[in-house]
Amino acid sequence: MNRLIGVINLDNELDHLKELTYFRCGAAVPFAGRYRIIDFTLSNMMYAGILDTALFIRRKYRSLLDHLGDGRPWDLDRKRGGLFVLPPDWNDPTDTSKGDLQHVHNNLDFFKRAAGEAIFHSGTQHINKVDIGDAYRFHREKGADVTLVYRQVKQLEPEYAACTRLEVNEDGRVTGIHQEQGHHNIYMEIFIMDKKLYLQEAERCIAHGDSNFFRDAVQRNPDRLHIYAYRYDGYHALINSVESYFKHSMGLLDQKQYQALFQSRPAHTKIKYEAPTRYLDGAEIENCLVANGCIIGGRVENSVIFRGVQVQKGARISNSIIMQKCVIREGTVIENVILDKDVKLSEDTTLIGSVKSPYVIAKNTKM
Repeated sequence: MNRLIGVINLDNELDHLKELTYFRCGAAVPFAGRYRIIDFTLSNMMYAGILDTALFIRRKYRSLLDHLGDGRPWDLDRKRGGLFVLPPDWNDPTDTSKGDLQHVHNNLDFFKRAAGEAIFHSGTQHINKVDIGDAYRFHREKGADVTLVYRQVKQLEPEYAACTRLEVNEDGRVTGIHQEQGHHNIYMEIFIMDKKLYLQEAERCIAHGDSNFFRDAVQRNPDRLHIYAYRYDGYHALINSVESYFKHSMGLLDQKQYQALFQSRPAHTKIKYEAPTRYLDGAEIENCLVANGCIIGGRVENSVIFRGVQVQKGARISNSIIMQKCVIREGTVIENVILDKDVKLSEDTTLIGSVKSPYVIAKNTKM
């Protein structure tokens, strides 16, 4: 959809995944056996035909940039348009902008040159399959200044505690934006706004010394702007803590949840050419999500296994997430554990966490 310009804003996403975000931003955290969290936002934009996508990024981005490359998996390796990583600061002594508004102010050329008339603005912590084209049609039909995307959740989970909530009338008009904990309309950190208005509001906020575009341009101006809300009802997983990451990762072992995320418009990711997983004699696998390139000789149940993992004979893994190229040696017992990439465990190691508080081992650890 060439009328839309994509913006992925990581500036306000805090790295709350403990060991998993020691060396990377949250958007680069591996998920579902072969993906990174940002892949789902990029894939939604790809299916909508968005040709220009800007990435607002400030810290711990080496791993993310290595994953994104030239943007080819999401059809963003273009001679015109494509993926643009926008730095927040050019060390301009006259620049008074702050927060995510710095990205807009210091990269006005991108927005002026991009071939689109509206902004589709998203974070990455809300994994979803929003139909961007349908949301944009809703935005146009309502004549909205801003359209916010929300999900009406049946049950309020702990990860929703920090979420903004929306009051929405029968016509879809937003009548309130707040943080009341008992409210079920969860704002998904996604909005659509016409480009001209977006740039005008950014300029106004900077002039007033503001630092957060959504809070200062949208949330504080419900009477001045025509704000509507587009309701999304598909797969949704909010990843903003180790506990929520573990819960939603393990949830994909349920076939219904897996199909909801991957059956139609599957996510795209960085391509890696690896051999199929090899199962040795005596290997036992039950209810697992296993990527390619692994060698498995032990018992693995109710677990997510990423690419290139080695599980030696006699090892036992249950209810765990094992990321790329980990080595689990003979006699090791793992339960309710998250191993980040390239962890090497010695023989006869025992690691046991709990479902509500999984044991996390940081990247490159040797035990």
